[in-house]
Amino acid sequence: MSTELPQKVHSKAAAGRITIVAARYNEKYTDALLQNCLDELAEAAPQVEVEVVRVPGAFEVPVMVKRALVQPEGGEKPDAVIAFGVILRGSTAHADLIGTAITNQLMSMTCETLIPVVHEVLLLNNEEQAFARCIASALNRGREAARAAIAMLDLLEEQRDKAQFAARRSKVSRTGAMI
Repeated sequence: MSTELPQKVHSKAAAGRITIVAARYNEKYTDALLQNCLDELAEAAPQVEVEVVRVPGAFEVPVMVKRALVQPEGGEKPDAVIAFGVILRGSTAHADLIGTAITNQLMSMTCETLIPVVHEVLLLNNEEQAFARCIASALNRGREAARAAIAMLDLLEEQRDKAQFAARRSKVSRTGAMI
């Protein structure tokens, strides 16, 4: 487990859309994840449009992530999605099964749609770990999710710029004009 947050970034992307899907269950922690993420996004990427969708629990996160990716409200797909939830282990395997199912679904959607999904549905052993990752500042996964999403927006914009340059260059060379 990492003991530090990724380096703070300021987005170079001119614009973008991020959808955040956050569970309500374990609200003390998920609200903190969401608020820390929103604060980080407002500071580092104020030009990015953010939509927040709340769901009952972590198990419901993947269905709303999928909806954002394939049937977005307003018709415009996000450039990235952030998924938040907190699952606390109990004395059965239930939490591990839920965590595995969510992880598999989020990864599948990312690869299928090629839209980054930042996975911060946390599977934790106890409330002490939840506090450390959701509320405290050293390992705050809300801020970490925002930084990862911003880095992906910047990377995607950089790739679009390179593709547009290559397309222009190819068009110029086909017309016989000097490059």
